[in-house]
Amino acid sequence: MNIVPTLRKRRAQAVASVAVLALALTACGGSGSGGSDDKAKAAGITLVKPGKLTICTHLPYKPFQYKDGTKVVGFDVDLLDLVAQDLGVQYDVVNIEWSQVTSGAAFQAKKCDMGMGAMTITPARQAAISITDPYMDATQVLMAKKDSGIKSLADLRGKKLGAQADTTGKAYADKNAQANGYTVIPFNDLALQENNVKSGRVDAAINDNGVLYDYVKDNPDMGVVAEFNTGEQYGFGALKDGSGPKLVAKFNELLKKAKSDGKYNEIYKKWFGVEPKK
Repeated sequence: MNIVPTLRKRRAQAVASVAVLALALTACGGSGSGGSDDKAKAAGITLVKPGKLTICTHLPYKPFQYKDGTKVVGFDVDLLDLVAQDLGVQYDVVNIEWSQVTSGAAFQAKKCDMGMGAMTITPARQAAISITDPYMDATQVLMAKKDSGIKSLADLRGKKLGAQADTTGKAYADKNAQANGYTVIPFNDLALQENNVKSGRVDAAINDNGVLYDYVKDNPDMGVVAEFNTGEQYGFGALKDGSGPKLVAKFNELLKKAKSDGKYNEIYKKWFGVEPKK
């Protein structure tokens, strides 16, 4: 056995492996120069990871945030990338339990700088975390199989309604369960909830209009059968004190600019196929 060439070969393979790993990790990032957070420091913002805007969410929540290969993409991602670009850094997305975002635990533990997830602004969440200005209006809708005969919550008497844990849809389902005689079945994420309606384990699902309308586009046997006027608005979260309010103010500034120069409409149309209603 020729030992020296073999060692050289192994070293070359190791170097190649490290290079591939580095590329894979970089693929999670977004726009911005990365590597320096001088602009963030100048704005009085301290990032949990130097040179990166770290964003917590709970995947998947298509089309707001979901994995496309190794990269997390979506409407919310593109909006928060405006912050990353302005600060001259890349973004990284951390998949975490949704309750850690809405309670502020993720920010307090320095797991991330901001949180995304089509998060409805509520008084309880405003008390726990800093929240941006609203960036989108939303409401709850009911999804069922088209041939199910289900058109309302009243049609679910004696049946099962799937809801995503720690969401306003779950709260709405719980609030109306006794009056309509259905059982609420909680799911930890959107994909599980949607797939369990399709498989027949639950009879219907309640969730935000954006995600369920997106799902029925690719699943013609499913339909959005009812809408509920819950009057919700989405915001992004951050730490209650420290750099949190400054990141919130930065996003608010960039959102206003994006709405005036057409960038917001461009991003909205990219993910929803139409421009937002005025």
